Amino acid sequence: MKLSDYNFDLPETLIATRPAVPRTAARMLHVAGDDSVDLSVTDLTDLLNAGDLLVLNNTKVIPARLFGQRFRQGDAGATSAKIEMTLLSPTTDGHWQALVKPLKKVKEGEEVVFSEKLSAKLISKADGMSVVAFNQQGRDFDEALAEVGKMPLPPYIAAKRAADQQDHIDYQTVFAQTTGAVAAPTASLHFDQELLDKIRAKGVNITYVTLHVGAGTFLPVKVDDISQHKMHSEWGEVTDGAAKAIMQTHEQGGRVIPVGTTALRLIETAADENGKISPWVGDTDIFIHPGYEFKVTDALMTNFHLPKSTLMMLVSALMGQSRIKEVYSHAIEHKYRFFSYGDSSLLCPEFKPKAKLQK
Repeated sequence: MKLSDYNFDLPETLIATRPAVPRTAARMLHVAGDDSVDLSVTDLTDLLNAGDLLVLNNTKVIPARLFGQRFRQGDAGATSAKIEMTLLSPTTDGHWQALVKPLKKVKEGEEVVFSEKLSAKLISKADGMSVVAFNQQGRDFDEALAEVGKMPLPPYIAAKRAADQQDHIDYQTVFAQTTGAVAAPTASLHFDQELLDKIRAKGVNITYVTLHVGAGTFLPVKVDDISQHKMHSEWGEVTDGAAKAIMQTHEQGGRVIPVGTTALRLIETAADENGKISPWVGDTDIFIHPGYEFKVTDALMTNFHLPKSTLMMLVSALMGQSRIKEVYSHAIEHKYRFFSYGDSSLLCPEFKPKAKLQK
């Protein structure tokens, strides 16, 4: 399988830089086998059946982009340098992995000041990556970060405009709960509380898992033979309640539908070869591409993804590579909006009840 097999030409005008307003006004392409129907997210309730289960990622995005100054006292007097820092992931000892620009302007042991309340000391740096220690912890850190941090918009949006206060709302799901992501689970940005209530009222169940989406989600695939690609690692948790909800759904003949590739990757990590899923916590680097056999996933709600990305490979594994090419050609022809703030799709391969596999 070659990387070029997942390439396509996307007009720049179809890259969304702002979300639909309201959230549920986004368009949604319903793909069921060989059929495709142009709908909107508000139609989702009609496409779900009582007894189905939506799996949502409740990770909470932190305002991970920081702009500060490094001050230094030398023989020639005091000097300073403007520093940009993007937080990537917390370390086990309470520090943070971060990208620091320009890294050459900060020495190990030096401090970068972002506000009167927040500063970070450079602990170490290697291979372009840094580890920093903040002067605040816990709730004090969260509050100080919220005051000065900017939402870490994806590169294809950040290249077109700077993050602003509206992104603190737009780039966060309405059910975000567990702090730790530096990128949003964007398929879930289409939900508001009214839609969630309508879904539940129809008899569709909802459960939550947590996968802290990392900046590695935007890293390009650099190998032509995709089997040689190494996925970035992200922390996730499937609780006992979520695992039981998934198992019960299959036992009763319902469909398990993750919302977003992050939720899908996590529940597939937690499942065994027979489709049994148990409580799970840890780091996952699962790479799903054509040839993968899905253990617990029956359908997927997801946005439209970047060319030559691992997410294109994932949806190709679910629907078939030729079918996804048709789906994306349709989306481009009908001017669907792409990527994080773009429109949605509901991808439904032929449903094969998994209850028998789990016994």
